[in-house]
Amino acid sequence: MNTSVFAPWEDPNAKPLISFRNVTKRFGSFTAIDNLSLDIFEKEFFALLGPSGCGKTTMMRMLAGFETVTEGTIELAGQDIAAVPPNKRAVNMMFQSYALFPHLSVWENIAFGLRRDKMPKQDLEARVEEMLKLTRLEKFARRKPHQISGGQRQRVALARSLAKAPKLLLLDEPLGALDKKLRQDTQFELMDIQESTGTTFVIVTHDQEEAMTVASRVAVMDEGLLKQVATPDRIYETPNSVYVADFIGDVNIIQGRTTSANEGTYRVDWAEGQAALNATSATEFSKDQICHLAIRPEKITITADRPENADNVVQGKVHDIAYLGNLSTYYVELSNGTMIKAQAANTRRISRRSFTWEDPVWLSWTATAGVLLAN
Repeated sequence: MNTSVFAPWEDPNAKPLISFRNVTKRFGSFTAIDNLSLDIFEKEFFALLGPSGCGKTTMMRMLAGFETVTEGTIELAGQDIAAVPPNKRAVNMMFQSYALFPHLSVWENIAFGLRRDKMPKQDLEARVEEMLKLTRLEKFARRKPHQISGGQRQRVALARSLAKAPKLLLLDEPLGALDKKLRQDTQFELMDIQESTGTTFVIVTHDQEEAMTVASRVAVMDEGLLKQVATPDRIYETPNSVYVADFIGDVNIIQGRTTSANEGTYRVDWAEGQAALNATSATEFSKDQICHLAIRPEKITITADRPENADNVVQGKVHDIAYLGNLSTYYVELSNGTMIKAQAANTRRISRRSFTWEDPVWLSWTATAGVLLAN
């Protein structure tokens, strides 16, 4: 294993910082977390991703000590934390609302927790200055929260959370209140701060782009279950289910039945009057097994003429076009009514598009472009 790559989850001897062991959480008859096991390692930037109500915030609240575990155990640095009250855990939580004290200056907000811990004055001042520098807020130290921008308030909340040097920082939708451009800038700031402090960050988000940008690993959740835990590129390129493929990014999902062609290659029969598709898969499929072929729009080539020697070719006409500046998404309707999305990068400044509405076009992709999924 390349030692320069940060991947403790691939090291069988690495000890996790956080261990969820068969954790279940019930609220009355409702099961919010269902027999969940998960390891998170030191210095990770770990994202819990899923739709509202999937259990991600409940997991975070159990880590912080605001909720108790119904069954199973949660360990932090090898210690069962069930009996440890929230204020005694080496964990800090940054809330979506930032919860800053409006009557205190930025400096005093950051110092608040340190004062309560009775940190000596000299150490406290040095620590606050260090946090101001880390979050690039030195110029704003004397201002009140209402005198600074949303992005700066977000950084004050972060500085205050990190001031006590927690082993673990929990971030609940921390960028939800920021506009898109500021959110993107702040994501990179968060990554830099996480890297320079070495603190383990666990972020809860329903924003897939955010999770994919900041995280070392992403856990995709649904209805209290972990659907897949992997690095962002693995989640995107090799989803393990239709749910994950569909939840992350844009995707075409074609249902069909498999026939083995040769070693690791399958023919997928999928629609009356359409030629069979070819796909490769490391997972074994039996004859006539129902399968789902997931293909990202950017892996599909759109052309005016029928391509030569392509593994998969279908014909249709342009039904709709979404122009997104850097790329265009073409919604192509096939003769059987199926809609397939193909993306093309807008690399040149052109006054007219290559294709327009109702144009007949050919779509093609390689046998390795899609992922064959059983469910």
